Amino acid sequence: MTAPTADERALLRSQIEILEAEREALMKTVGAAAVLVANIDAESLPPEAWNAADLLADAINAMPEALIGESLELVRPLVEKDLASGRRRTR
Repeated sequence: MTAPTADERALLRSQIEILEAEREALMKTVGAAAVLVANIDAESLPPEAWNAADLLADAINAMPEALIGESLELVRPLVEKDLASGRRRTR
């Protein structure tokens, strides 16, 4: 077996970078969804949204705890900013 060429290494590096970017986008999505589910008032949802909300909550709950923790850390700065601006609006 021969060593990979420079072009093959560059292609592999490019593919890894794409996968890392996609993973980060998915992790931010999971984090935002987890925050939404944790903060939503189920009683205020229209009945048409209950099944979708339940499906989302079940999907998040089925994920490994470490993955959810990492996802929440990615969105924490945005959530904290939103909470701070919300506190300013209610005063």
